[in-house]
Amino acid sequence: MRKIQMVDLQSQYEFIKEKVNNSITEVLESAAFINGPEVHNFQKELEAYLGVKHVIPCANGTDALQIAMMGLDLKPGDEVITVDFTFAATVEVIGLLQLTPVLVDVEPDTFNMDVDALKKAITPKTKAIVPVHLFGQCANMEAIMEIAEAHNLYVIEDNAQAIGADYTFKNGTTKKAGTMGDVGATSFFPSKNLGCYGDGGAIFTNNDELAHTLRGIVNHGMYERYHHDVVGVNSRLDSIQAAVLRAKLPLLDSYNQKRRDAARKYTASLKDNKHIITPRLNAPCGKDRICDTCNCHVFHQYTLRITNGKRDALVKFLNDSGIPCGVYYPIPLHLQKAYRDDRYNEGDFTVTNLLVKEVVSLPMHTELDDDQILFITDKIKEFLD
Repeated sequence: MRKIQMVDLQSQYEFIKEKVNNSITEVLESAAFINGPEVHNFQKELEAYLGVKHVIPCANGTDALQIAMMGLDLKPGDEVITVDFTFAATVEVIGLLQLTPVLVDVEPDTFNMDVDALKKAITPKTKAIVPVHLFGQCANMEAIMEIAEAHNLYVIEDNAQAIGADYTFKNGTTKKAGTMGDVGATSFFPSKNLGCYGDGGAIFTNNDELAHTLRGIVNHGMYERYHHDVVGVNSRLDSIQAAVLRAKLPLLDSYNQKRRDAARKYTASLKDNKHIITPRLNAPCGKDRICDTCNCHVFHQYTLRITNGKRDALVKFLNDSGIPCGVYYPIPLHLQKAYRDDRYNEGDFTVTNLLVKEVVSLPMHTELDDDQILFITDKIKEFLD
């Protein structure tokens, strides 16, 4: 059996090695390292894939979130609602812009924003909502968009973990994750479902005026060289990373399908254990399982809940057995030193406070094979049974 890795980028690279190497060589020979043809071609190809009017590439996913908020002209003190159970980048950019983060709890089964908690958190100072499509599945965007419309709020989708996922509305229409709100942001960090070989990110929108503003912000506020029309930053996707992403984009759906296949096998083996809660899908077909026809979850992470209080002991046992795993996330944002606030009440975060003690993510990538999955699940059951 091959060595088990949390993410196996080496094996993935072997399959696309010739295409990637040739594309990088072309960039090196052209010396068009910034805003070269590879960047513009990737932008157009990603727009077509997502069915969105505008993709604005940038340097990383955190920048994508920050630039999205800058483009909406949010002011210091404006309240922005997001979730307590996510990576810090989501709330980090709110603080950097001197906006006021308002954290809310998540659903216990999907780990995404609790819309009832969202409703309760809205005040006259609220200006935007940032739903996070955690672990590869969209938040309840239909409800979130209805709430935003009723209160005249912006919606900024944090799509760092769900690129390629579909969201199906009640009327049967389907949209890609990141394309439903006013603006979406994603990361191309190497371990993402669509990852480059360094840092990279992008912003999505169907709003022509907003797209124009965002394109200026990513490039020092310039639309014409040395003419700075808006306050901007230096955040550009370089041509070598775009070349890598162009090689991977045509394979994204197959990558996501391989992740779903691995997730299906994990769930089949673990679903009957009384100490394990396997991932729940909001499948448009109405089936709470991973099926071939649903693209509602792209499994950036395959995350279990361990309900007998032995999560940390299981993590150690798996690591000692040569099985890497991750705890995403071990500390709620509202308890992080940088984001503590007297406004928060522990009773408002009962789900998050439980999840941080129970969640564990198993190896998940496109190169997982049946022997590895069997070994991993057998070891989990050996420990828990």
